[in-house]
Amino acid sequence: MATAQIMSLREAVAAYVKDGDSIAMEGFTHLIPFAAGHEIIRQKRRRLTIIRMTPDLIYDQLIGMGCADKLVFSWGGNPGVGSLYRLRDAVENGWPHALQIEEHSHAAMANAYEAGAAGLPFAVFRGYVGTDLPKVNSNIKPLKCPFTGEELAAVPSLRPDVAIIHAQKADRAGNVLIEGIVGVQKEAVLAARRAIVTVEEVVESLQGVSPNACILPNWTVSAVAEVPGGAHPSYAHGYYQRDNAFYKAWDEIARERDSFTAWMDDNVMRSGPEAFAARGKAQGKRKAG
Repeated sequence: MATAQIMSLREAVAAYVKDGDSIAMEGFTHLIPFAAGHEIIRQKRRRLTIIRMTPDLIYDQLIGMGCADKLVFSWGGNPGVGSLYRLRDAVENGWPHALQIEEHSHAAMANAYEAGAAGLPFAVFRGYVGTDLPKVNSNIKPLKCPFTGEELAAVPSLRPDVAIIHAQKADRAGNVLIEGIVGVQKEAVLAARRAIVTVEEVVESLQGVSPNACILPNWTVSAVAEVPGGAHPSYAHGYYQRDNAFYKAWDEIARERDSFTAWMDDNVMRSGPEAFAARGKAQGKRKAG
């Protein structure tokens, strides 16, 4: 069975992310893979279906730069601040092009990832019974339990072509350690056909860490890329804090098309993964000091 390769982020995206892919980039407040998203933008991937329980700034950027044709999600916004203006512009005005949306609840997304990780075609749960969401989402289907007759709801499992997450550490063999708040990163990776993990650091071994703390063994991962600060402006437990000021600043940056494209050109298109991530590293040093 293949194990993870250690490579640069540029190499990993070139090898494993293709035009037309479905991509899940997960992280819950914490460990959001911003640097990987920026590399996808720099490599100008197109026609992507982007999947995320809580799309925030990095998905706003992917949408605004024309990478995505469809969004599968359960909540979208700039957390604690307000709207995602590039998402709104794509849905309401078709800029830079039209965006198809498939909206779910958090429970449905979590169940769909788990079903995908288990190799099942769909997920079953009670959450949608009696709600109006099936009126706007044709992928929600009623289902009767064959044992009890109970009315349930089914949604297709999530089986992304690529899952991308950020974590604290990986060893040279490609085993990945995640600490702090964990969302559905593990399930997304297990459900995906390919997986890229960016990490704060690659270490010689995870010796001394409980085996139960190694969230992803190397056979679940296609590539590991060392990108210190790669979750900035979100945070990485033990390394740097959330850059709240940037989330607030994004509201103004993304509000107009011209200010958005100028910022992306200066901060993403003309730089490599180390440039924006360096702010996270600097923030970590201030915290340590």
